[in-house]
Amino acid sequence: MSGSFANEDVMEEYLSALLTEEQEPAEDTVQNQAVARLLEGVKPDIPKVEIPTPVESPPPVVKPTPVPVPSEPVVQVPESVPEVEVAPQTEQGGGDGVGVINDRVISGNFQALFFNVAGLTLAVPLTELGGIHNLEKPGPLFGKPNWFMGVMLYREEKLNVVDTAKWVMPEKCNEILEDSIKYQYLIMLGDSGWGLACEELVNTVSLQSEDVKWRDVGGKRPWLAGMVKEKMCAMLDVKQLIKMLDRGLGSND
Repeated sequence: MSGSFANEDVMEEYLSALLTEEQEPAEDTVQNQAVARLLEGVKPDIPKVEIPTPVESPPPVVKPTPVPVPSEPVVQVPESVPEVEVAPQTEQGGGDGVGVINDRVISGNFQALFFNVAGLTLAVPLTELGGIHNLEKPGPLFGKPNWFMGVMLYREEKLNVVDTAKWVMPEKCNEILEDSIKYQYLIMLGDSGWGLACEELVNTVSLQSEDVKWRDVGGKRPWLAGMVKEKMCAMLDVKQLIKMLDRGLGSND
């Protein structure tokens, strides 16, 4: 089974779980209606003034001042404009969408490490990266999930090694794929004792927050923070991933 084939299949599942764009609410027509009412009320009735024959009589034409007439509708219009319709728009402007994903979204510029596992590219923010080690053969432990490779000793520390392919895409891990995987490195998650086995370190990339299509908190795959749009790779939510590993949960649990 080739790496590209596994990558295409897995990314289809990821794309279906990513954040869907919310539709923006339609604009209200209250202000247009208020303007229409205003125009109807402001139409001045121009009285017909008979101009006397003498040429010196133009000054009386200036005497009628139509200013008091429009002043009454102008005072009435502000009372009708600030109706109930305007307040809900301001409240909805705050929206629940931004607040819901604030805990997951990384604002501004940040860097992420990209690495490959069985043809699948994953990314970890450098702020959540605990370190990178050369992978040595871990000591197996009985009674653990099949994605747990064992414990690797590093400077008297016991590091828990996760078979990343089996954890992320257990349904794709057949014997052929397992035999083709050659793990070389261990990607440590934050300050925890958990590390993800990986085959290849791609590079470190500088990203903007808008480069990632972030997912809502909750739902399936809480360990998946979002998708890097141009790279078509999964951005890991390290905190959620650590919580799941501590509980012995797989990616689909």
